[in-house]
Amino acid sequence: MKIFSKLFLIQVLLLCASCTYAQSSGFEKLDEWVKIWKTAQQTLFGYPVNQHSELHDFYEWYLGAGMEVINLNNAGDPMTDKPWNMSSQEFEREVIEFFTPLYGFSKDNVWGIVTHSGTDGNNHGIYFGANYLVGKTNKEPVLYVSDEAHYSNMRLAHLQNLEMRLIKSDAMGRMIPEELEKALVPQRPALIVYAMGSTFKGAIDDMEKLNAVFDRHPEIPAVYRHVDAALFGGYLPFTKHRQMVSHEAMKFESIAISGHKFFGIDSPSGLFLCTKEVYDNQTDFNVTYLNSNMRMINCSRDAVQPLKFWWLIQKVGIKGWSKQAAQMMECTAYLKKQLDAIGWPAWVNEYSNTVFFKRPSADIVNTYNLAQGYDERFGGNLAHIVVMQQVTKEKIDVLINALKKEKNK
Repeated sequence: MKIFSKLFLIQVLLLCASCTYAQSSGFEKLDEWVKIWKTAQQTLFGYPVNQHSELHDFYEWYLGAGMEVINLNNAGDPMTDKPWNMSSQEFEREVIEFFTPLYGFSKDNVWGIVTHSGTDGNNHGIYFGANYLVGKTNKEPVLYVSDEAHYSNMRLAHLQNLEMRLIKSDAMGRMIPEELEKALVPQRPALIVYAMGSTFKGAIDDMEKLNAVFDRHPEIPAVYRHVDAALFGGYLPFTKHRQMVSHEAMKFESIAISGHKFFGIDSPSGLFLCTKEVYDNQTDFNVTYLNSNMRMINCSRDAVQPLKFWWLIQKVGIKGWSKQAAQMMECTAYLKKQLDAIGWPAWVNEYSNTVFFKRPSADIVNTYNLAQGYDERFGGNLAHIVVMQQVTKEKIDVLINALKKEKNK
């Protein structure tokens, strides 16, 4: 295949000599596509995806139990005592209860769901936040978000017809408190999205400093804080920096986390948690035939993703995720150290598993599926590596050797 360079093929031999492929589907095109991705996943460095999924046994159980012929739907509120019968909401509720203390919520002041994706979680955060603020103040809020936050937040503001103010970030990608202060509209409530890991540089907005901005402006009718913690919200609870994603410590009202990033669920999914007060102040939509209050945005919700989350909690759990998070942080530091050692310009934010650096040749970019960016403050063309579970020191060494050869040409 033309998409693979000679360098890529050599590295595949070194890194994946024992790779095996799934059994034939009987469709040549489909089998070739599987082979491509089974190979490519070994050097998928540029995107926040855990390629060490722990779901093989789940699918054995799923098919063995005949679950593929049962159509489930998690319509309704999983946190009620009487979930809809044809659902996995009992397991969804246990998932939310497991993660409740990890994100600093108390069991008597939390509400949550398993979402379709990180964007779905952000959509709920912005929607719930806007409704909450309008209900408290009878005024439409202004949404504030940094110019380096995930693009979904900008699109969702447009979708929900909210006035948005894009706040400048510093060179490392963090929202600048002084710029937020200048942009405030004091007579209207504030709905702010904090980036817990910006898209390219892996920056974390300093919530304490940004909260202090609002503290200096008591004339603002009300404030709602949502945290977009898609990737970082996965691993930070299992590190010594867990207070970074704590509702109790950081005073946010809601948080969204992806399931298909750190946790290794094999298709888009996530978590959304907020305070019970926020949920209780949403508009009621009582649906008689479901015997349920439909305050969430989606009616039909995936019933399989909560089962995957629940399975991973049993199989991996706090101990396993803590080990994975430690490995990721160790390998992130190792990557930065090795780049520094060969004199390759590179940068990394505190608490981050994302290292961005001077962009190498297209051959290396394609080999390692590197995400690309541009910033004149760092010399122009950039690429980044998101150090996930599959990015080991051995694989980093192969990359470093390739960069050394390129530099010495």
